[in-house]
Amino acid sequence: MAISAKLLGEDEYVVVSTRTHWKALIGPVFLLLVVAGLGGFLAAIVPSGSLQTPARIAILAVGVVVLAMFAVKPFLNWFFSTYTITNRRLITRHGVLTRTGRDIPLMRVNDVSYEHGLIDRMLGCGTLHIESAGERGQVVLPDVPHVEHVHLQMSDLLFGGPDGKPGDGILEDEGPPEHMRRRPQQSQQQEQPRGDDGDTIFSSDDDRR
Repeated sequence: MAISAKLLGEDEYVVVSTRTHWKALIGPVFLLLVVAGLGGFLAAIVPSGSLQTPARIAILAVGVVVLAMFAVKPFLNWFFSTYTITNRRLITRHGVLTRTGRDIPLMRVNDVSYEHGLIDRMLGCGTLHIESAGERGQVVLPDVPHVEHVHLQMSDLLFGGPDGKPGDGILEDEGPPEHMRRRPQQSQQQEQPRGDDGDTIFSSDDDRR
């Protein structure tokens, strides 16, 4: 499910990789059960005679076409569509035979928000809204699993990384904000090397004065 490592840049790594929530498969699975049950019922009540076999073949053909269009196709679209967030960009991939993709550098993202209704909260998913500075300003990712966790991960990359490296919401020529700067640790006094007679080999400028 994760994007191939060959498509990642230097020092780039995957933070979150997911598909649309399985909620998207509720409709296709329900349709599969209905078509299978209805097709079996119709095939069973076809009266005997010379037309029984052609009628059952026709019922089977209609059922296969309906399932291919409204159940198998949505399942394949779900399986081959991924959302990936790295420490540098947002990557979306869609399509089965014809693949489409979009990459948004995180440094162009201005705002990240999410929303989920009662059903989404029960299922553990939601919609992620991403505002970018590009021509197509808003990106909407529907039915994202664990949307609160994904939102938190992306917000940390954009606004609260541990050391504010360029690419996680900070431009190349900018320094990290004050709250993102790593606090210098108090340096411990290192013992100066001494010679065999116990005298210090090297002394500081203050000692020479």
